[in-house]
Amino acid sequence: MDSWTDSLSHYPYGSTRRVVLGSRQAVATSQPLAAQAGMEMFLAGGNAVDAALAMAIALTVLEPTSNGIGSDAFALVWDGQLHGLNGAGKSPQILTLDQVIALGQMPQIGWLPVTTPGAVSTWRSLWERWGQLPFEQLFGPAIYYAEAGFPVAPETARAWQSAAPLFLAQTAPVFEPLQQVFFKGGRAPRAGEIWASPSHGATLREIAATGGESFYTGGLAERMATFAAETGGLLTQADLSTHRAEWVPPIHTTYRDLTVWEMPPSGQGVAALMGLNLLEGFDLARYPRDSVESYHQQIEAMKLAFADVQAHVADPAWMTITQAQLLDKAYAAQRRQLIGDRARLARTGLTQGGTVYMAAADQDLMVSFIQSNFEGFGSGILVPGTGIALQNRGRGFSLQPGHPNQVGPGKRPFHTIIPAFLSRGEEPLGPMGLIGGHMQPQGHLQVVVNLEDYGMNPQAALDAPRWQFLTGQKIALERSLPHALGLGLSDRGHSVQIGLESRQFGKGQLILRHQGVLIAASDPRADGLAIAR
Repeated sequence: MDSWTDSLSHYPYGSTRRVVLGSRQAVATSQPLAAQAGMEMFLAGGNAVDAALAMAIALTVLEPTSNGIGSDAFALVWDGQLHGLNGAGKSPQILTLDQVIALGQMPQIGWLPVTTPGAVSTWRSLWERWGQLPFEQLFGPAIYYAEAGFPVAPETARAWQSAAPLFLAQTAPVFEPLQQVFFKGGRAPRAGEIWASPSHGATLREIAATGGESFYTGGLAERMATFAAETGGLLTQADLSTHRAEWVPPIHTTYRDLTVWEMPPSGQGVAALMGLNLLEGFDLARYPRDSVESYHQQIEAMKLAFADVQAHVADPAWMTITQAQLLDKAYAAQRRQLIGDRARLARTGLTQGGTVYMAAADQDLMVSFIQSNFEGFGSGILVPGTGIALQNRGRGFSLQPGHPNQVGPGKRPFHTIIPAFLSRGEEPLGPMGLIGGHMQPQGHLQVVVNLEDYGMNPQAALDAPRWQFLTGQKIALERSLPHALGLGLSDRGHSVQIGLESRQFGKGQLILRHQGVLIAASDPRADGLAIAR
């Protein structure tokens, strides 16, 4: 028996949660009402894809601080083999580098960072291939919560409050629709307060009735393009009508006895795999989990992985280094020689994510699904009367001359959101994911280490305190970690920061299958819930 299944009653970090066990179906996501929406699809005779989609659609209403109808999305689906779906949209065809250079950087909000939203195409493509229930039925819970209202969950309320100063300070007319929908009365809703948005409900009804066509070639597409044209946006009906979600082969590496699967570039999943390749040469299990030695080696591996990813990863059509080169074990062995007893200088950008992740599984299908605005409410652009808040994924582009990820037209930017999947040999284990900007590959690496090197069960693997590489030699540690650990890492040259909120260390979901039993877990850093039966 695998060590993590031997430890289902062992919770070393004082968890208030336990693993959830079932033999038929399981779901896990960051909002309890969304998790229930997924289980409703199972109870109605649907499968894991139906459940994942119902959760994803419901979360556009229930957790608008992280995702929306105008988001991007990615999915990994196991049906006997693993399939990847890239729903990321491309930059507008009329975007130019000069437009961004004139501002000195890609702005966080406004039209310029908006790329073509791909979530709706992802919903449709997944349903066409695997959906069992009518497409319209998947929208039922989301439409109900949009029109009847729902009590805002505590962590969602905190994120809403945090976003209020930025968006309420905007005086340009283009931001008024978002202010009117999400900040009624000039404030964010409080935890437990009922919030509703009939415009979201109406748009979801239209998407459901048209199979998503209205969003890309019909009335909704026209409204998006018209609002862009009237307010200085670059998104056009041509950008929307030519968008397609793309089926792609997942990438993977082995770590000890586990196989870890990620989406290929332009996502950063390759960073997690490269970090694991580097770590595989160290015997982490000889050190206690919360030891200076274990943390130092993990952090240094992740820093080296990020350095390569930030230099080379982009839309594959523009990459000059292949993902096979990045994942080469011989290359990892060479790079591993750079890891010594002292912290190295490396660079990555600290970003705060606005993302939701959901996992769903039954005995035939398993789904790892992620959906995101990128940063909170995204661009701050909401198409009037629709509830469609557009993401700001263009923030992932580089302005560096000659960089493969340099800003340009018709191009997918570097993406932070990465669903993952675990298997062992020929046996599928299940979906894994964690949200939070550049915390995502770091979180994936730490969860895998917790499972494989330290034998933790899925819930304990999510509960465990986390570290986060920030930039240069700066790292952050969760407050619950021992003070002596921070001092020891400081002695090794790390610049240690303690005090980030727990939600800044990511929020994960995990479902693993063992001998027919589904073992589900949901991160205590979120409002979430795992349900199994």
